[in-house]
Amino acid sequence: MVYQSKILIVDDKPEIRNVLQDLLNERYACCQAGSGEEALELLNRQQFDLVITDIRMSGLSGLDLVPHVRRISPDTVVVMVSGESTIESAINAMRVGAFDYIMKPFDLRHVEAAVERAIEHHQSLRAAKRRHESYLEDLVQKRTAELNHVSLHDPITKLPNRVLFEDRLNQACPPPAAGAQLIAVMLMDLDHLKKINDSLGHSVGDELLRQVAERLSGNLREANTVARWGGDEFAFLVTNAEEASDVMEVAHGVQDALRAPFNLEDQTIFITSSVGVSLFPFDGANGVDLLRNADAALHRAKDLGENNYQFYTADINTRAIKKLEWESSLRRAIECQELIVYYQPLIEIKNRRIVGAEALIRWRHPELGLVSPAEFIPIAEETGLIVPIGEWVLRMACEQNQRWHQMGFDSLYVAVNLSARQFQQSNLSEVVFHTLQETDLRPSALELELTESAIMKNAESAARTLCEIKRLGVKVSVDDFGTGYSSLSYLKRFPIDTLKIDRSLLLDETTDPDDAALVMAIITLAHNLRLKVIAEGVETDEQLRFLYLLRCDEAQGYLFHRPVPAGEFTALLENNRREAALAAKTCEENVVVALSS
Repeated sequence: MVYQSKILIVDDKPEIRNVLQDLLNERYACCQAGSGEEALELLNRQQFDLVITDIRMSGLSGLDLVPHVRRISPDTVVVMVSGESTIESAINAMRVGAFDYIMKPFDLRHVEAAVERAIEHHQSLRAAKRRHESYLEDLVQKRTAELNHVSLHDPITKLPNRVLFEDRLNQACPPPAAGAQLIAVMLMDLDHLKKINDSLGHSVGDELLRQVAERLSGNLREANTVARWGGDEFAFLVTNAEEASDVMEVAHGVQDALRAPFNLEDQTIFITSSVGVSLFPFDGANGVDLLRNADAALHRAKDLGENNYQFYTADINTRAIKKLEWESSLRRAIECQELIVYYQPLIEIKNRRIVGAEALIRWRHPELGLVSPAEFIPIAEETGLIVPIGEWVLRMACEQNQRWHQMGFDSLYVAVNLSARQFQQSNLSEVVFHTLQETDLRPSALELELTESAIMKNAESAARTLCEIKRLGVKVSVDDFGTGYSSLSYLKRFPIDTLKIDRSLLLDETTDPDDAALVMAIITLAHNLRLKVIAEGVETDEQLRFLYLLRCDEAQGYLFHRPVPAGEFTALLENNRREAALAAKTCEENVVVALSS
């Protein structure tokens, strides 16, 4: 059926409407309205291609009608009819939006030509509108596809992101009744990516991630998926393995793909990875279980020294649950004040006088009793709880030392260990400053202990932090010296006051010439650099006599006393003071006897 353009003829004179309809009825579908108001009612109900309206009518005039037509149907064309032949009338008609202007009395040829032009103009408007709508539809589809891609892919590596990976994993896991097709989930962690970001910048780290993604993508077959899981982790979905050995090959493959060095901004970088693997249906019936167990296996791989892969086992899950329980208990311990500080005496070797106290954290568990730091400190380090715990120990030790000063032991200093994570806090010097202010302890009565590895992890940052601490007047000691970097250059570079010789070097110092020579060299070197030397782990009189001969300054260990609570340490101080007074009195009496004789 051929479409007929629809025309609405509007005039308050019936004879005019009839003449126009008779003229146009053969080619167009015409409809009449006797007023502007009636025309509006029709326009609200029907769509017209053309409106022919008289310019002057009683009620709503043609000039007033045109804006309504354009509002209701923007692509409907309006032709105005008028008995006025002035140019002003035509200008007014065009100004309100009319397409053409016909004068009375009608020249039928002019009317037909004007209507034909108006219908053609309407058709061009409709075509342009359809093209615009089609363009908008294509644009919306394109933008929607782009947004979908962005929402499901990682912006750095362009790999599928976590959301898309989980969706593919859930689709890959068949329902229980569908059979046990082998599916593997692998989570891979790049070892030490944070060091690269810290030393070379995040832009280099991002470029490394892109190159890693390229290698991993090229290593997997089409049936598998590699995704950026987040941070330094990638995830793999293996759906075409027939047995566990196939999955092992994939795990080997992804680690081998990273074996060759990466070239980044004239830097040659070697990286390794740790991988955790879980298998469907053995290690989980759904994606959530598989991911959780692959993550547990990944943590086990990292605990075993990194650069390896581990398949999930029930034992791994048991360890993970136990670790989570320990973390929960430790958080409760902080809130319930189950943590306490013990103190181990630091002895001046030449006169056996207590000159300092090392503050050591202990956990008095309500059910397990006294928990060894070896059990909970690693968990505190991993979870970040070591920072608030360390700050609490610092405050407790400073408060306690100030109490000892008020009791007359005003030369006593307290040594507090700083964890690597605590040392990396940007506000460390502020924490120390405020703690000293609030406890009213003089800075020289506080010594902060750090390990070599903590200092050398980021040497430039460490130098700045140590200088800030030294400006406060606080002393700095290097703990476990001889077991870490043992670089002579950092002893000159960093503002250090004390070296603590690690207990492992004292075990055979009295019987092994090499160990004796090493301890002697450390003490001589430290004294030449005007550093104090403390020997840790002294347990025998032979060790103490040897250290005395080498002019070691201070010692600590079970030969003198184990770590004890503050109350017991106070008793040690008082007893030590009495012994010193008695020794001084005996010495004085001996001098008097010698002089009198």
